[in-house]
Amino acid sequence: MPQSAVNRQVLLKARPDGIPQAEHFELVERPAPAPGPGQVLVRNIYLSVDPAMRGWVSAVANYSEPVPLGGVMRSLAVGRVEASRHPDYRPGEIVTGLFGWQDYAVADAAAIQRKVTETDLPMTTALGVLGLNGITAYFGLLEIGRPKAGETVVVSTAAGAVGSCVGQIAKLKGCRTVGIAGGATKTRLCRDEFGYDAAIDYKQGDLSAALGAACPAGVDVYFDNTAGPISDAVHARLAVGARVVICGTASAASWDPPPPGPRVERHLLVKRARMQGFVVFDFAARYGEARAALVEWVRSGKIRYREDILEGIERAPGAIAGLYRGENLGKRLIRIAAEA
Repeated sequence: MPQSAVNRQVLLKARPDGIPQAEHFELVERPAPAPGPGQVLVRNIYLSVDPAMRGWVSAVANYSEPVPLGGVMRSLAVGRVEASRHPDYRPGEIVTGLFGWQDYAVADAAAIQRKVTETDLPMTTALGVLGLNGITAYFGLLEIGRPKAGETVVVSTAAGAVGSCVGQIAKLKGCRTVGIAGGATKTRLCRDEFGYDAAIDYKQGDLSAALGAACPAGVDVYFDNTAGPISDAVHARLAVGARVVICGTASAASWDPPPPGPRVERHLLVKRARMQGFVVFDFAARYGEARAALVEWVRSGKIRYREDILEGIERAPGAIAGLYRGENLGKRLIRIAAEA
């Protein structure tokens, strides 16, 4: 790396009230850092854009500390080791970790999730179907939802990076799958590419009636990425003994105060159903187990995926807001350097 290399960084400039917009960030240029003892310098190639990032910049209590004002935006990334002062990492190796929205990151070994060794698969999969999105789908469905063959599994944001993987894993486990997505393009993707047995466009028609037609025996497992009116409609269709996996709350712009809505307690009581929140970081010790299964399914063509790749770090500030507007088809990434 040239000594004059510039490190472009996206900093959190102001704390948003709700979904972060481009104006809440600023792009700055600083000299590229050098690794200290035991550290690694990573040249980021792809940056991740995830719904969870909304919570990471919020001042409202979350499962992780908020990104500080003036700090580099927290983000998963995949990149190349440029320089290393750690015995376990060598220049040229590809690694993933929470490296942030920036060109170069100095990382301790603890900040590196893993080396990327699946050289037969695109590097981008390390941030999507083989990264936290796929792992979230795997543990959220199998450990919290616990689907059984023949059951009906309903997934909201069914065409997204997590939802599309949930639906395909459910099919592999012998379930009937119903996806909920917004718009004809995404519902068609659910059916034709991700193999859902039925796909419902929540923007068109009577959602409750559509769910009734698609799930005549009720919903056994609901993988909830949205909360809000979509989930209210699904809760009314729960089968006896149903399991609801709370993975995301994309429909709510803010939880301060919480948005109004129907109460779910009666549905849970009458249907003897269970609702449980889920954060993938609780399964960190078992990521290898999930990744091994996902790699096999991807290589064999049993799981398919889509990616939405933006070009240039300049696209980062507005990328989260675009995600919540539903602009992306598949996992949203930002390419900031060449892979070679």
